[in-house]
Amino acid sequence: METNVLRFENPDYIYLLAIIPLVLIMFGVSRYLMKGKLKKFAGSELLKTLMPLHSKTRLWVKTILFSLALTSLIFALANLQTGAKMEEVKREGIDLFIAVDISNSMLAEDIVPNRLQNAKQSINRLIDKLQGDRIGIILFAGKAYIQLPLTTDYAAAKMFVSTIETDLIQAQGTAIGEAISTATEAFDENDHNKAIIILSDGEDHEENARDAAKEASKSGINIYTIGMGLADGTPIPVYNQYGKRTGFRKDNQDKTIVTRLNEEMMQQLADAGNGSYVRASNNRNGLDYIFDEINKLEKAEIDAKIFTDYEDQFQWFIGLALILLLIEGLLSSAKKPWELKLNLFDRKS
Repeated sequence: METNVLRFENPDYIYLLAIIPLVLIMFGVSRYLMKGKLKKFAGSELLKTLMPLHSKTRLWVKTILFSLALTSLIFALANLQTGAKMEEVKREGIDLFIAVDISNSMLAEDIVPNRLQNAKQSINRLIDKLQGDRIGIILFAGKAYIQLPLTTDYAAAKMFVSTIETDLIQAQGTAIGEAISTATEAFDENDHNKAIIILSDGEDHEENARDAAKEASKSGINIYTIGMGLADGTPIPVYNQYGKRTGFRKDNQDKTIVTRLNEEMMQQLADAGNGSYVRASNNRNGLDYIFDEINKLEKAEIDAKIFTDYEDQFQWFIGLALILLLIEGLLSSAKKPWELKLNLFDRKS
């Protein structure tokens, strides 16, 4: 089965398009200021006499050509790609949901660079090892939701991982039970082996988490847990917009909040879900061990549709940009003397 699809290899560069309106605004402002200065120097009729070759239209045309060339270069950086040959392939693998705790306590720095960043780095390493498995991502704090449905598009999975931050869910808490239930309902009703990996510090969890793990286990879902943090506890830092630490989070009584890994609860979840528990630290992230455990599960045949060919199209945008810049460079900002003779619309006295 063949179809066509468009995508950008580096979509973050698209944000640079915000520069284009700024270029036009800056040019307009500079022209306005220059016009005011010229009016102070001489009147309109005198200016036409002193500057007969001046062309306001050409200046705007040159600016627009430059802006279009800059736009084309930005699209070249983003690298538009066309995909074809969507193939249905047979793979052996498992269905895997990774549930990530994004509550504020995950900003604690008892493991470097902090719990959440350590978890994201670990997930990316896990994705690099997947072969034929489908992966999905669930985020949870006071609530849980699916950020990425099950897919074999590992590049897309990594892109979604990069966007994980604590401010994606405003409600605070650790709704592990809801995350497990959400994953359980999202799995396809098939004979594939299924697993859930939970990365959390387990703090402020809801009481229904173990019940949800038991129900998931009855459905043939194995639950693996990774404890993010250390049991000794640590305060949660607060940073300003410039990345400078300004203090630590405080509770309603203005006391510094100390967050601790609830290792006992994370172990209980793994036991209830017929899986394994491991604690992340600065020396080990735990996912390697968990991955080895998951690989022991029997893998089922999975139908997957993938785009096998992506062709880069950046060269067209670079070529267009060069042509526009060439035209802009050759186009004079002032009229040529011979053009004055072609002014057929002047009224003669």
